Amino acid sequence: MNKHIPSVFAAALLLSPGVHADGDPAAGEDLFKRCQSCHTIDEGGRAKQGPNLFGVYGRTAGTSEGFDRYSDGVASSGIVWDEETLSAWLQGPAQFIAGAKMTFRLNDPQDIADVIAYLKANSPDAE
Repeated sequence: MNKHIPSVFAAALLLSPGVHADGDPAAGEDLFKRCQSCHTIDEGGRAKQGPNLFGVYGRTAGTSEGFDRYSDGVASSGIVWDEETLSAWLQGPAQFIAGAKMTFRLNDPQDIADVIAYLKANSPDAE
């Protein structure tokens, strides 16, 4: 288990089916259209209501250049975005990090895996 996942949510992650499902970046790109009202994912793209998500995979939460409206919880979390943390975030941002402002969530494990695969494909430093 990732040491950055708050313990209160870690147990739910262990029980969540499909957390490590194989994701399809093309399907994730289609799903990401739901996110575009608040986020961009273009290299050098501007922040909107939420931060630009280009390069988010492997980045520390609350550190997107050009975005300064993070909640205190996100800004101080020290979480590094990877498959586990992104999965937990997408399942329930406010349950994962207290005070998170994002309210959108995904319920389907395959949708979550697909969005993560898309985010990873748009993160040049992703492992």
